[in-house]
Amino acid sequence: MNLQHQKLTSIMNYRFLLLSILLTVLAFNLLAGNNKVKETPAKNAPVFSDFVYQGNDNVYKNYPLEADEFYNPILQGCYPDPAITRKGDDYYLVCSSFAMFPGVPIFHSTDMVNWTSLGGVLDNPETFDTHDCGISAGVYAPGITYNPNNDTFYMITTAFTGGLNNIIVKTKDPKKGWGDPIRLAFGGIDPSIFFDDDGKAYIVHNDAPDHGKELYNGHRVIKIWEYDTEKDQVIEGTDKIIVDGGVDLSKKPIWIEAPHLYKKDGKYYLMCAEGGTGGWHSEVIFKSDNPKGPFIPAPSNPILTQRYFAKERDNKVDWAGHADIIEGPNGKWYGVFLAVRPNEEQRVNTGRETFILPVDWSGEFPVFENGLIPLEPKLKLPKGVENKTGQDGFMPNGNFTFADDFSAKKLDYSWIGLRGPREAFIAQTKNGLQINPFETNIKEVKPTSTLFYRQQHNSFSYAVTMDYQPQSEKDLAGIVALQSENSNYVFGITKKGNEYYLLLQRNEKKRWSREMDSKIVGSTKIDVSKPIRLQVAANGDKYEFSYSANETDFVTVGGTVSGDILSTDVAGGFTGCLLGLYATSANDAEPILE
Repeated sequence: MNLQHQKLTSIMNYRFLLLSILLTVLAFNLLAGNNKVKETPAKNAPVFSDFVYQGNDNVYKNYPLEADEFYNPILQGCYPDPAITRKGDDYYLVCSSFAMFPGVPIFHSTDMVNWTSLGGVLDNPETFDTHDCGISAGVYAPGITYNPNNDTFYMITTAFTGGLNNIIVKTKDPKKGWGDPIRLAFGGIDPSIFFDDDGKAYIVHNDAPDHGKELYNGHRVIKIWEYDTEKDQVIEGTDKIIVDGGVDLSKKPIWIEAPHLYKKDGKYYLMCAEGGTGGWHSEVIFKSDNPKGPFIPAPSNPILTQRYFAKERDNKVDWAGHADIIEGPNGKWYGVFLAVRPNEEQRVNTGRETFILPVDWSGEFPVFENGLIPLEPKLKLPKGVENKTGQDGFMPNGNFTFADDFSAKKLDYSWIGLRGPREAFIAQTKNGLQINPFETNIKEVKPTSTLFYRQQHNSFSYAVTMDYQPQSEKDLAGIVALQSENSNYVFGITKKGNEYYLLLQRNEKKRWSREMDSKIVGSTKIDVSKPIRLQVAANGDKYEFSYSANETDFVTVGGTVSGDILSTDVAGGFTGCLLGLYATSANDAEPILE
């Protein structure tokens, strides 16, 4: 409501004004997460405290860092489809977020090694609404570009939610937030924007072939449009196909996508992913004298891939592709890209992560250094750079520990919501973080009252203390391990009759099935008069859910279970496993009575 209008209205209706102001303040506090400490939480709202996540991957034990090294990936867990830009010594990197909220996580660095999180670009639920989309819908493949001609940053992406489709947002300073999304008048996916030296702007993106010209499944094209920076819109009638199918159409290449346009030494370079996000993924490059082509593929394509190596190999990294390159410190080029680190069952539970490699552009075409041999877990630091990962607010990597007692005024950016802002259901109390339950089950395609943290290791532990007394069978709170609304584990406390139970539920909807298969893997009576410590620990594909009444001795519920449904190869989709603190008043899980 307009405050000026409220003041005028108050002369005629003072009571209505006071009520409006009160409701406005309460709503703002709820959405902004500025709730004051609540002395007496609702009886059916759990309070979480003393959270600890700890990575335990062997690769980091077997490859300790030397003083001049840092680990790859630079962003562990589900941070796929990276894109990067720079202004002076400031580098900004964005990733896909799908139905996670806020949308498009963004990071800042001055040295390409140490990164700080700036939260999410799309953080306004009024203009970015993911409330009714599956976890692998939402935001795909963002691009980010700085335009020196008007000193403005542009983030462009495809948003399969809220009727947005392809959108662009702008800012003068990514550290201070972004403007509202502007809808763009073209179809397709994976757009990026390029600004030429003469001030002209172009958008390139993936699209379907012209009607009737699709030759095979996976046949796609790359299109280019001229872009009007004054009207912030593509110029009608300027679209042109600049790549048909991929490097060599006669070989039926699939899923040419994620294009980025660059200019070097007066020539234009178009870099794209080819082969699909999977085992045949790669990065390819083309060259032209004109941004509208014709583009000639490099004879050495692909310039990055892991598809040629044995399936069984140590410290396997796979699916490399979907890249962006930038000139880094001291004139050295670097490329960021996605790849995965499967577990021992070749399953991808950590999702597609953000990796980095130096790029050699001493010749005609850029090539990722060591990007055509099995990727190593460590890289040499750029000259003059100190590894500060995990310190001073920089993103951690390796076998790090992330602990949160929820006492900070501002919740860490590592915590995210799903289909809506986390601030809609959390509140700080003197004893920890309260999660106010929605009447929404974790299996529904709706906002859930679940605070998520990405799984960032194949072997890890994730533990939290919960104080909770459910009032009915519809109440449940605890932790979840979730790949999607169709594939997840729920480990929580509920009520049956006058007794309280801790149960483990496995939820799985097989691909192409309409029915959800929900099973109680195990359950046990539990005393809820005191807080309970809940834990999920994984050793590769083997997961165990356990509890402790004394913070020391843990009892497993349901034995060792498979992480199969937490992997993309079983569950489908594009995300990694999310580990959540969960509360609901729409529980459907019933314990096995003793």
